Amino acid sequence: MLPRRLTRAGLDAQIGGAQRRRENGHGGGKTVSGHPKAEAERLARDCIAVLAADDHASRALDIEVVETGAGRAALRMRVTAAMANGHGLCHGGYIFLLADSACAYAANSYDHRVVTQHASVSFIAAGRSGDVLTARAREVSRAGRSGLYDVTVTRQDGAVIAEFRGHSRQISGRLLAGEG
Repeated sequence: MLPRRLTRAGLDAQIGGAQRRRENGHGGGKTVSGHPKAEAERLARDCIAVLAADDHASRALDIEVVETGAGRAALRMRVTAAMANGHGLCHGGYIFLLADSACAYAANSYDHRVVTQHASVSFIAAGRSGDVLTARAREVSRAGRSGLYDVTVTRQDGAVIAEFRGHSRQISGRLLAGEG
């Protein structure tokens, strides 16, 4: 669950030590979007913390951030009985929301404000009450003000629930500078 005001320390605690160990000193001189890898990972974590702090929709559904990085994010949500459709399955709108949020977190990891301009989803299998769904977003391409992100939603047993593709568009302002 995301706290009311997610701090960097709170996000660090959620993401865990393994990711931080990968980021600290293991960049090997590689760059991400012109930044040394460790710096790009810190920038992504800070941007996602700012975005998550004001993400009321995700917080209302107890969606938690489980992984972040430059051009990537993973979010997790437990399916509740209130999310069931008339067939007793998780309503596709909730799965779409989880995938779209993961896409947004990945796209906003470079300190530019970004929105989804188009998205599509293919539902592969059903989610049910009690299932824990994880949406893993990864950047496919980013050029100019446009980006393309793929998100795979899986169930706790590893079964793929949905595949989502989001097209993003950069808008004015930055996340960390407070512009907007």
